[in-house]
Amino acid sequence: MSRRINIAVFLFILIAAGITWGQSGPLPEPRPGDAGAEFLGPHNNGGRGCAGCHAPHSGAASSANATTELTGISEPGSEALFAQEGSPLFSQALTFGNGYIEGMSSESAAYSTDSAEWHAIMMCLACHDGQIAKGHTATGKSWEELNGILPVGIYGTRPIPSLLGDANNSGYGYGYGNDHPVGKDATLGALGLVSANGGKPTDPLTVIVGKNGISNIFPTPGSSYAAFAANYGYPSIAGNARAWGVALPVRWTDSSKAFLTCATCHNQHALYIYQAPTGKQDSSAIMSGKYPTFFFVNAPYNRNTGSNDPTMTDSATQFCRQCHIGQANETYGVNIVRTQF
Repeated sequence: MSRRINIAVFLFILIAAGITWGQSGPLPEPRPGDAGAEFLGPHNNGGRGCAGCHAPHSGAASSANATTELTGISEPGSEALFAQEGSPLFSQALTFGNGYIEGMSSESAAYSTDSAEWHAIMMCLACHDGQIAKGHTATGKSWEELNGILPVGIYGTRPIPSLLGDANNSGYGYGYGNDHPVGKDATLGALGLVSANGGKPTDPLTVIVGKNGISNIFPTPGSSYAAFAANYGYPSIAGNARAWGVALPVRWTDSSKAFLTCATCHNQHALYIYQAPTGKQDSSAIMSGKYPTFFFVNAPYNRNTGSNDPTMTDSATQFCRQCHIGQANETYGVNIVRTQF
């Protein structure tokens, strides 16, 4: 009797395993959440927590890191209680990929007319620069890689850099020239998403500009971008609950000049989960729910899905198509390919 029970249990296990093995796609690889990772990941600052970036008392002075490689503290932490030293970046010119040159804001402008550039580019580079602003928290190597929570077999054997200006730290001999452009030349107009001087009805995106800057962004109805958004979304451009993902300083009226920042692609507060902000992307595929992501990417960006189904495309590919819509399926009239999240 017991032997028959054991055989039955064994058969049940085989059937269950067969159901699992028969599922489409590869077996899931580890994700940060699966490993029980802190939601902030490396931005937990080695246990120092939020105060590593937002010191509640005395700003950058509380970090005691501005007297070694840097010269004084220009930013006292009055904005966002910022705890890192960013002053070496003021008025610098950085040449990014494809020859895009970004002239960094002066100190006085950073706290007034160019606040978006200060908040969403220079604050990030205060830790992730490595060439001009040094001595801060980024190690130069991907935190996910160091902790073994990246998909297996997708990346090579060399470290993934986390410093833009000094990739040498990870064994590469380049500065900013192999990094994605950000700043006032990396615009929606340059991407062909919005025409100059208010846009046209045929533009992929419609951007509404009011007296306080951008008030709305949505795919132009009937466009291929609208079809793309229905299959994925436009999370990086939509930004978060506090701001749009592209920056247009107050009193600028030309929506084609809205530019990309580090915060367009990344949400520094969410390492591995994306959730759309309420009231944005209402016509998209991701208007509700939580989606896997990596590297603080502010969008569904799952490298685990693979390309096992020819009728679907992975979210990592769709992420890039938000700006590079010319490479989207929908641009060619292929509207039934869905996103594998």
